[in-house]
Amino acid sequence: MGKLFEDFSLGLFFWQAVLFIALILLLKKFAWKPILDSVNDREEGIKNALDSAEKAKLEMQNLQADNQKLLQEARAEREAMLKDARDMKNKMIEDAKGEAQEQANKMIQQAQAAIESEKKAAIAELKTQVANLSIDIAEKVVREELSNKDKQLKLVETMLGEKSLN
Repeated sequence: MGKLFEDFSLGLFFWQAVLFIALILLLKKFAWKPILDSVNDREEGIKNALDSAEKAKLEMQNLQADNQKLLQEARAEREAMLKDARDMKNKMIEDAKGEAQEQANKMIQQAQAAIESEKKAAIAELKTQVANLSIDIAEKVVREELSNKDKQLKLVETMLGEKSLN
């Protein structure tokens, strides 16, 4: 057992302990602090990245909500525009029908006026022809009656008699 302690020297132990403590102090100053700082920085970076990701997720949800709202507004606007277009189309059709009916009524009135005018002209023509025919017949009858002198005198007397009675 003595040999074991003989190899062990107190001076060597002391210098090894001093070197070990110096090594620990050097590691603490130059290695541990930068390592811990980088671990803390990394932890802070990860925390910031998670916070940023959460903010981005919330922003995406807000954007999706805004997109949905804009989409609903666009759909409502499209429906309103389509309704306005249908209303305008129906109004134009009704206006065209009314105008066509008005034109048809005008044409019917013009046709009726033309028919009435033609009817009156035909009646006037007929009256003229009847009058001419009557005059022709009367002329023939009068010639026949006046061809004989006795008949002439008798006609004059009859006419004078009718005149005095009136």
